[in-house]
Amino acid sequence: MRRLFPLSTEPTTGSAAPRGSEDREEDREWGLDELADAYAYPDRPPGPAGAFLRANMVSSLDGAAHHDGRSQPLSSAADMRIFGVLRGLADAVVVGAETVRREGYRPARVREAFAERRAALGQAPAPAIAVVSASLDLDFSMPLFTEPVVPTLVITGGRAPGERLAAARAAGAEVVLTGHGESGRVDAAPIVTALAERGHTRLLTEGGPRLLALFAAAGVLDELCLSVAPLLAAGDAARIVNGPALAEPERFALASVLEEAGFLFTRYRRIYQ
Repeated sequence: MRRLFPLSTEPTTGSAAPRGSEDREEDREWGLDELADAYAYPDRPPGPAGAFLRANMVSSLDGAAHHDGRSQPLSSAADMRIFGVLRGLADAVVVGAETVRREGYRPARVREAFAERRAALGQAPAPAIAVVSASLDLDFSMPLFTEPVVPTLVITGGRAPGERLAAARAAGAEVVLTGHGESGRVDAAPIVTALAERGHTRLLTEGGPRLLALFAAAGVLDELCLSVAPLLAAGDAARIVNGPALAEPERFALASVLEEAGFLFTRYRRIYQ
């Protein structure tokens, strides 16, 4: 792996170093601590909720967010290392119900590599998984609900069926209500607020594309970590953000780019006016 942006300002050692070599990083394997430092959350979240929401998504060269319904065929070993690091830094991982069903989500595991870092920040041993679902059409016998280190949260709206609410609670999930309107939809901005109120201020969403569209439309997405795979997928797969067009395109600034085996691991921060 090598950093393409921002370029290193440290001079290359040795008098025989060629001109311009100080701007090129060697291609080497990055340790988990080094990746964790590169992706560390800001000390002061910019949003009014006091939380920082980043998304982690993968895309093919032609913009597909998945292949045959799953993101795994677009991934790589380096992508999965970064995936694990981003989870290791988060208080909570927010994910849509459809993604839980398609990807067969399991609870986040405790990783020794992040134990000291998490303890120093007062975090739980592993991030909580927060599943967003208006209908609660979920299999509550999944390990995600029955075997988590930290109780799984179920975020739903005001018209969730009573029997599904009871099933969620019986499985050990913590139910979070963020919408009370007749539509029954789950409102995006209150998700961030509700999680921050529970002490989850370092938030990570792994999609899917429709959930990410809700966060983008609500103006609460602070950062996008996008892995660009050197693959063509074609077909009719959704883009990483799949929803109605925004009134005005939201502008982000490039924060960093890493590269390994042709995969680009980009990080964009929202520009606040």
